[in-house]
Amino acid sequence: MLERAPSFATGHRRPRSRRRRPTASRSVRPPQRRRPAASSSPDPKPGGPAPTRTPGRRPGPEQPAVDRAVREGAERSAGELVDDLRTGLDRLLDAHAMPAERWPVLVTALAGWRHPAWFTLQRCRRELETHHVDLNLGYTTTRWPSGYVAWALDDTIASLTARGFPVARIQATDLDRAWTPAPTGPTVTGPGRSVLAWLAGRGTDPELSSDAPLPTPPRWRLPPTPGWA
Repeated sequence: MLERAPSFATGHRRPRSRRRRPTASRSVRPPQRRRPAASSSPDPKPGGPAPTRTPGRRPGPEQPAVDRAVREGAERSAGELVDDLRTGLDRLLDAHAMPAERWPVLVTALAGWRHPAWFTLQRCRRELETHHVDLNLGYTTTRWPSGYVAWALDDTIASLTARGFPVARIQATDLDRAWTPAPTGPTVTGPGRSVLAWLAGRGTDPELSSDAPLPTPPRWRLPPTPGWA
């Protein structure tokens, strides 16, 4: 059965966004305001050479600070959460003024991963799509856009393949796509959204089928693989 992350509520989501969105907005802000410090997507954007891709890094020492902010902010009022969200979105929307040559600049995510500034927008979308489901307010994985699901599956399965995730074949029936992460293991078949929900630790859908017991995916989110350096 599909499920949201345990003990996850609106108050948990906003502090998490509050910590990440300022980092994201600083990463993509035009240089006259602040030069990109560091943040992630799969193809290079025009305006500069593509950074070298290397194996992704696991979360760095700042992750405990994110977890602490989530706990401390969980009891904030609805008004505070809304104001904080609006401020964060306004800062992120500054990205429209980003010069094209700045998008390939390497930035650093709060968890310690390095990637081009343009990948920040994809990270933000993944956060929003996943945690929107976690809020349990009627938005379910069935509403995930197919384009997002296809990208997220490519990104997630590449990271799992690099870590030897024991699944021989994953097939997204509605996307006409298949992946072979490992030489042995079960064959998993189902709609792309159901596959992605399982890999993101959001439970299993009855539409998901496997010819053997499903392995437990590692804790979501994984660093992009290959990463950038």
